Amino acid sequence: MNAALNRTLIVLPAFNEEASVAKVVREIEAVLPGVRCVVIDDGSSDRTAQAAAAAGAEVLRLPFNLGVGGAMRLGFRYALANGFDNVVQIDADGQHDPAAVPALLDELETADVVMGARFAGVGDYEVRGPRKWAMRVLAVVLSRVARAKLTDTTSGFRASGPKAVRLFAAHYPAEYLGDTIEALVIAGRSGCVVRQVPVEMRVRTGGTPSHNPWKSTVYLGRAGIALIFALIRPKSTLRVGTATP
Repeated sequence: MNAALNRTLIVLPAFNEEASVAKVVREIEAVLPGVRCVVIDDGSSDRTAQAAAAAGAEVLRLPFNLGVGGAMRLGFRYALANGFDNVVQIDADGQHDPAAVPALLDELETADVVMGARFAGVGDYEVRGPRKWAMRVLAVVLSRVARAKLTDTTSGFRASGPKAVRLFAAHYPAEYLGDTIEALVIAGRSGCVVRQVPVEMRVRTGGTPSHNPWKSTVYLGRAGIALIFALIRPKSTLRVGTATP
């Protein structure tokens, strides 16, 4: 087992992922034996929590849906309270390959936040239309903020080291797209080193996609608003501290 995995908590934010979460948990345990895995049931109305627990994961349940950001903030606080140095976010829909986790952790040796990037030369994952345009603009702007070459700033497959875990436990944004866009702004402004590792994304194994062609145009506007709010938020509030779990 990779030595870093002993200090790493795998966090799966899950909202109505009954169809896929158990398979994802079992794959994580098979590919990364011995790693600690926590599923954050984000106010699901189906049997997500039961399926995750039956597969062997520890489950933390939120009373109502907070979104990925709210679920991940709980995950960061849980990691901090239980002595984990690193947190790796893996989606509960099966799109993220757990076999790529060691590569993300290796990069954490010299970085604070490591993105699993879909558009960095590996795999054939593709988006089109307004969503693609939004992602390109976000990549340009956030690369400057993070002082790093980033091609996939909305990827939810990412690893956070000790500095970022403390920062995000206190300041991880819960707003729509805040868990991706604003989190990178917070990390960059707080002096975190941000990098990316090419990964291959897969199609989801079950459930309903959060985006479809009809929603892509709306995504463009929301992404722009999220970026504006992230950039105008006062820097004085972005201090690395110890959050109260």
